Amino acid sequence: MITCDKTGEARRIARRLVQARLAACASVYPKGESIYRWRGVVERAREHLVLAKARLDALPRLVEEVKRIHSYEVPEIAAFPLVGGSGEYLEWLTEELCAKKSRR
Repeated sequence: MITCDKTGEARRIARRLVQARLAACASVYPKGESIYRWRGVVERAREHLVLAKARLDALPRLVEEVKRIHSYEVPEIAAFPLVGGSGEYLEWLTEELCAKKSRR
């Protein structure tokens, strides 16, 4: 899960993660609202959520790539376990994330 302040940035990050096979799919959910404390002040901001479906073993590379291209000083990057799903979806997810990288 990654948040961005601009739709374009959320889409760019989602596309990059899928192109690099760091995520099988990345969904962009626009116009959420975040309330958080930053440097001692409670802030409120419109943010866009990127939900990237990835493997745990790719997480360190995914985190580094997001940090490299994200505009935030401290981007929100959080991982949650996938505890189940349809067999067909889980099979597709595994196939996409284990496929050889195509030549650019």
